[in-house]
Amino acid sequence: MSKYEQFRLEKLDDYPLDSRRSKVSQDSFARALPGAGEKGGSPGLEDFFASLPRILAVNELFDLAQAIYQARQRKRGIIWGYGGHVIKVGLAPLLIDLLGRGYVTALATNGAGVIHDFEIGLAGHTSEDVERELETGSFGMARETGEMINQAIRSGNEAGLGLGESVGKMLQEEDPRHADKCLMLQAYQRDVPVTVHMAIGTDIIHNHPQASGAAMGEASMRDFRILTRAVADLDEGGVYVNAGSAVLLPEVFLKCVSVVRNAGRPLGGFTTANLDFIQHYRPTVNVVRRPVRGHGRGIALTGHHELMLPLLAALLTVLEERRGRPL
Repeated sequence: MSKYEQFRLEKLDDYPLDSRRSKVSQDSFARALPGAGEKGGSPGLEDFFASLPRILAVNELFDLAQAIYQARQRKRGIIWGYGGHVIKVGLAPLLIDLLGRGYVTALATNGAGVIHDFEIGLAGHTSEDVERELETGSFGMARETGEMINQAIRSGNEAGLGLGESVGKMLQEEDPRHADKCLMLQAYQRDVPVTVHMAIGTDIIHNHPQASGAAMGEASMRDFRILTRAVADLDEGGVYVNAGSAVLLPEVFLKCVSVVRNAGRPLGGFTTANLDFIQHYRPTVNVVRRPVRGHGRGIALTGHHELMLPLLAALLTVLEERRGRPL
């Protein structure tokens, strides 16, 4: 027998389980997809999405897709910010398709996004073995990548173009073999701005003697102002998606928001989202929280781009077929 006194539980109140408000109901559980032939054929996209549990991240994915769909319907801005990894894992064709369907009004990327997209368009392959090439000093020294992108930036800057437009114009003139998979070229041909936000010294094109810091800085500054103009169109129903940029683009986006509001332009009632396999500090505060505080909705979806972005695009297809009616 313990010598210490225990708290007595005899007088605690309980209640019937059915009277309690619960956060999870079996009504929201996942459902097994019908087998082939049960409905006269294999399950379709709508069947798949209807089978998902309507809990946590699934609800947020559905909310984001609905926000993007409604933004297109209302002709509000839909901006996709992306890092180079999004291109490296093969998602340019998906973004090109969304571009053609009216789900992209502007694109923003970093230097890596330009480089990988350029190499895919020109050669059909990208992403070198950094560890192996670094040992010999060959890392980042592909001739065409350094020469052609740097020359495009210098020429474009002399003509008063932004960095993204400069590279898009060069790609249009080069007519690369894999143009159909080159996001920057496809956007340029559709007059959708691609803004490039470079940090000097972070990209392999900075290794080359043709690199001009002055041209990069001036052209990238123009792109900052172009993106700021696009951000102004997020007001009342627009969507900004940040995919795969942990530091640079979240910082740029925050400054765009501040400039728009400082100029007296209304900027509220929009949706932001961060899609990445880790939720980093800057996307969380500078995309998901701060810009929409008291003004809109922020969504954080954690997962690999090569899975999450195709899911989002497929869900938009289902919403189109349903004319925006939620599942």
